[in-house]
Amino acid sequence: DLFRKDEVPLGLIGWQGIVPCKTRKMSETMVNMVTTQLLNVQEVFRRLDPKKCAELLAPEVPKLGQGILDESFPPWLAQFPNTVFDGLPTETVEWLRVKNLRFLRGLTIGMQDNIDSLLSVKNCVVNQMMKDRSLLGILFKKCGQAELDFLTNSGLWFGFLLGLIQMAVALFWDNPWTLSVGGCIVGLATNWLALKWIFEPVNPTKFGPFVLQGMFLKRQKEVAEEFSSFFAKNVLNSKELWNSILTDPETQPHFHKLFTTHLIKFASSVTSALQVDIDPGMMSSAAKSAIEKFPNHIHVLHDYVNEQLGLRETLRVSMEAMSSVQFERVLHPIFEEDE
Repeated sequence: DLFRKDEVPLGLIGWQGIVPCKTRKMSETMVNMVTTQLLNVQEVFRRLDPKKCAELLAPEVPKLGQGILDESFPPWLAQFPNTVFDGLPTETVEWLRVKNLRFLRGLTIGMQDNIDSLLSVKNCVVNQMMKDRSLLGILFKKCGQAELDFLTNSGLWFGFLLGLIQMAVALFWDNPWTLSVGGCIVGLATNWLALKWIFEPVNPTKFGPFVLQGMFLKRQKEVAEEFSSFFAKNVLNSKELWNSILTDPETQPHFHKLFTTHLIKFASSVTSALQVDIDPGMMSSAAKSAIEKFPNHIHVLHDYVNEQLGLRETLRVSMEAMSSVQFERVLHPIFEEDE
């Protein structure tokens, strides 16, 4: 890897695979396709039911609050609110439960309304691909294994046929450069023919009794299933989406502001009703601590979010509906980097 420029596979000494080397560029091209042709982020997140999200998160709020108290006060004092809570009338406990659910529903709706500023799908995807460069290679193989196999096998047959021509030329033209130049031509011609076979014609073209189309284009439904399955399971799943919302420097401040606003509103209404005065500075400090601890409590949402977003089906249906010209760009850019 010595003396190799970034995103240039071949160095003075060393080599890196084309897909791992070009991961950022390829990932950005791919995510642009996903966000412009396959997925409407706002529409997808509207599928979440704020009431259901609130019900799932509600049991975590007391745990979150207790974690903040344990961090801020001595053990004997941190347990005091629990003691007070246990002694509250049933009506008050129910009122607090309703307030808690209302806070969480409001937070969920706020996130849905502002999802474009809270989640960058581009950063979510590209950061994952850059963190583990093997991901893009695995996706590439799953979607294009048939084409990779054809490219490998065609080299043997095309090379053999073109090699016969080269041999005939060598028999009648004795030149020391014949083999070198012929080998270069055979290699280029073999690669060119294989890629033409894979991606052209883009649209079904009738040639006599035959209908011709690039072999990759013929597998649109199969590729759509592989792509959507891998993407929904490994890249755009609930865990990774939440991780991006909470840690992406571009979107994190927007979530912090939204969460703090809703939390302070909730806490203020509760303390006011219970006639408890809390210093605003302490309230802000508690909100900051809650944000830091919040990632430890969102695991309860993952199964529901994955199921409700339905990204696998959404991506599959959208990709199957692509025109041949659009679909050709799913895989061809990766081959073009090799070309």
